[in-house]
Amino acid sequence: MTGAALYATRIPKIRRNGILDKKSLGIGLVGSGFMGRTHALGLASVGRIFDLPLVPKLELLADATRPLAEAAAARFGFARATDDWQALVADPAVDVVDITAPNKLHAPIALAALALGKPVYCEKPLAPTAEDARVMAEAAERAGVVTQVGFNYICNPMLVLAREMIASGELGQVWGFRGIHAEDFMANRQTPWTWRLDPAGGAGAIADIGSHIIGMARFLLGPIAAVCADVETVIDRRPLPGQPDEMRAVAVDDQARLLLRFGNGCRGTLETSWLSSGRQMQLEFEVIGEKGALVFSQERFNELRYYKTEADRSRNGFRTILAGPEHAPYGAFCIAGGHQIGFNDLKVIEIRNFLSALAGGPKPFADFREGYEVQRVIDAALLSSKNEAWVRL
Repeated sequence: MTGAALYATRIPKIRRNGILDKKSLGIGLVGSGFMGRTHALGLASVGRIFDLPLVPKLELLADATRPLAEAAAARFGFARATDDWQALVADPAVDVVDITAPNKLHAPIALAALALGKPVYCEKPLAPTAEDARVMAEAAERAGVVTQVGFNYICNPMLVLAREMIASGELGQVWGFRGIHAEDFMANRQTPWTWRLDPAGGAGAIADIGSHIIGMARFLLGPIAAVCADVETVIDRRPLPGQPDEMRAVAVDDQARLLLRFGNGCRGTLETSWLSSGRQMQLEFEVIGEKGALVFSQERFNELRYYKTEADRSRNGFRTILAGPEHAPYGAFCIAGGHQIGFNDLKVIEIRNFLSALAGGPKPFADFREGYEVQRVIDAALLSSKNEAWVRL
């Protein structure tokens, strides 16, 4: 029996008023930090916003210690808690494994779940290295189960619209891409050493936040064929948490600049940094084409700016498209444009896409294979910077 077939036989059905009409899906969540909380909120909300054939049941939560897990389970609404992720994966009541643990744990948790034929929903970046991600993607394909990586920003209706406009030819031949993901949460030299700086978890800023803009670039324009990068570590020592006089070396990047060549012939640039003083969420892109251009900023993510080349240059300029019910699935959250959806709503949409795929719908764009392709770009950038040369993917 394939992993997918085994999974299909295991999901218990829910009876409502004596009628068999929905299936419950036992969720096992590993990790209760910021992203764990976001996933839990989305899982609890998705069935209230979308009419789905599968209903998530918050079954089991795992974290590093029992007190931490129990407190999070009570706060998030999970039925049980454990300090053993392996027990969570093996638990017969857990149908889907949801991973929001540190990056270095993604591969072992996911591979254990896939070996049991369980679908996996994993936060980005998928793995510390492209080789780890390749193993995960191939294991998922052998198991024949649905997987998803948490690139929730591409679930934005405005990103979907941008992709449709590019694909339909509204911009004509695409000549250029400029992308950046810059924040300042590590700009203070006294910010303590954290798991994000652990080289066992992979690269630094280029993976932690840069994976988002790399994923966006691929979502909009397709495969990246070659990379030339300059990756650097500016702050090479950080104080230990609670010990300001004890320093630990930083072995991962905090800034990177990339030149890109896309498979479709387009050229582009990409920058990522967690040292950009004053920048809270500068996740932005510009796509330039023969007939027009698109500009997007995550800080105003209910808007897409569109420029259309006109013969009469007296009316030149960008116009702003506001997200509204015409841009599905915005209408599931609000009946009128301009009212805006929020960050957590993007995660709800992402979870909707995952559950729909489990019910037989289209597979998520950002499955484990896509997570692997994003990681290939990251690894290529690191190699390019080390060798001071272009790297073909």
